[in-house]
Amino acid sequence: MKKVALLMSGGVDSSYCVHLLLSQGYEVIGLYLKLHDKEKKHEIYIKNCEQVASQLGIRFEVVDLREEFKKNVYDAFVKSYKAGQTPNPCAVCNPLMKFGLGLQKADELGCEFIATGHYAQIKEVNGIKRIAKAVDDTKDQSYFLYALPQNAIDRIIFPLGGFTKEEVKKTALKLLPFLGTLETYKESQEICFVEDSYIDILKLHEKVDMEGVVRDSNGKAVGTHKGYMHYTIGKRKGFSVFGSHEPHYVKAINPQNNEIIVGTKEELAIDSIQALNKSLPQAFDGGVYDIKVRYRSVPLKAQIDIQGEYIHAKLLESAYGVAQGQALVLYKDDCVLGGGVITQAN
Repeated sequence: MKKVALLMSGGVDSSYCVHLLLSQGYEVIGLYLKLHDKEKKHEIYIKNCEQVASQLGIRFEVVDLREEFKKNVYDAFVKSYKAGQTPNPCAVCNPLMKFGLGLQKADELGCEFIATGHYAQIKEVNGIKRIAKAVDDTKDQSYFLYALPQNAIDRIIFPLGGFTKEEVKKTALKLLPFLGTLETYKESQEICFVEDSYIDILKLHEKVDMEGVVRDSNGKAVGTHKGYMHYTIGKRKGFSVFGSHEPHYVKAINPQNNEIIVGTKEELAIDSIQALNKSLPQAFDGGVYDIKVRYRSVPLKAQIDIQGEYIHAKLLESAYGVAQGQALVLYKDDCVLGGGVITQAN
């Protein structure tokens, strides 16, 4: 019987994965990765995992990775905002924590595979396994998985990738009614360590509320703002532009001077992107590919070239609200080819 380490979160999705994997003949070991420092949250979700493990008869362990997570994900998140960027902590966490140290733990337990409740799929293309989009386009998480190394991809199982979220919820509660009794901690957040707003996290470490100058594209002072860390590229609220009757959007952030540069929607348009390569092979064939520049963004066509350690994307149509720190992810059909962290957009 093949062994699989399943990363469990304590929610319905990953709990249902236990049932699916068992029904497919795997020996399942549940792992809860303790990443952030929200103890109350851990307490609730570990209890949920223990209940699921007990009901379905699997081994379960808690793996404490808080120190590594703080150093590699949390601290990098704060540092990125301080530098005027918009980080993507989930895309950093996946290769380093879940499919890095999590995979190491799977090895220690003698597991051939690692599974999670991500909405994504694994597809084989020309003999190479690739991350692919989930069937449920509204829940697809392939964007956050772009930086996974091939040795991890080769061993991943995504049990939920072929279902819609609605199907999973309905079937899970029908087959395993006890899942409906699992306790939840507030609303599920996209970023596990952020409860209400990322600003609350930054305020623990930095002076965030500092009134500063708003400038237009020509450098003219046109208003005020409440502190540059409150803003991300494309934001259109929370600052003043004197005498303006049309919407203005954050176009650039100058952390050194605590200034933001704003412009009209047309001024927000960018046609080229540079990204620090994280997962495309150096021998990658340039050409026209689909790209995504934000989790919820619509795919765009771009001419891609690799130059040294950077990916250069020349867009065939303008993009708006592209921020440094976010991921540039390449797709061919519904498969992820790789990507990098955006360092320039103009």
